[in-house]
Amino acid sequence: MALSTKDLQGGASVKKTIAPGKHTLKVNSVELESFRFKEDAYHLILNLETEPLKDFEGFLIDVNDSSKGTYKGQVGKVKTSRYAYADGETPSGIKINRDRSILMFLKGFCQTLAMSEEGKTFKTWFTDQDGKYENIEAFVEAFNAEIQKNESIYLDFCVGGKEYENKSGYINYDLFLVKPMNGKYPYSAVDSTKLVDYDEKNPYHLIILKVKDVESFGDDDTLNIKSDASNDFSLD
Repeated sequence: MALSTKDLQGGASVKKTIAPGKHTLKVNSVELESFRFKEDAYHLILNLETEPLKDFEGFLIDVNDSSKGTYKGQVGKVKTSRYAYADGETPSGIKINRDRSILMFLKGFCQTLAMSEEGKTFKTWFTDQDGKYENIEAFVEAFNAEIQKNESIYLDFCVGGKEYENKSGYINYDLFLVKPMNGKYPYSAVDSTKLVDYDEKNPYHLIILKVKDVESFGDDDTLNIKSDASNDFSLD
């Protein structure tokens, strides 16, 4: 049968998850996630979503209740820092306080949220919480509740990623906000000049999975891939 050049629509579908890069995103929720390698250490997680995509069906909003529908954009769990927040001391002797570090991030984040009309309630929200909560867990829970009242706030983000191989053998990303650099930041008001430029060649923006040398080829010529087992905690 002769080859046909018709009816070739289709191909790879749009991924349902965010990839490293610069994106305009909204914050669906915020949460603390325990860091399993150090007691009492936390990652602060932003659950982010892109602007709605045309002809796109995202993940279920609630896997236990399909009536809530699906996300209209790509989603991702993004750490506010590649490294976990923890009490400790830097090699130079500077004391680090976990809760203060998290609060410092949230203070700056509130200031940026307040730059938009939709986020104007955050202009005073952070300072209004002074003395209200006994621990950082309660503070983050209150911040998350306030975020969920303002679902239409979009910011620009520069998202980095560390590649890893999932259980199905596909490459996914552990996502995090990149470090500030040269007066620019990993999040900003939409179309601001203050956003860090994403650079996939920067090893602090994209951490490539190390590929082992080929030991042998089977019938399917499959390569063995091993994940980089670098530590996920630093006080640098």
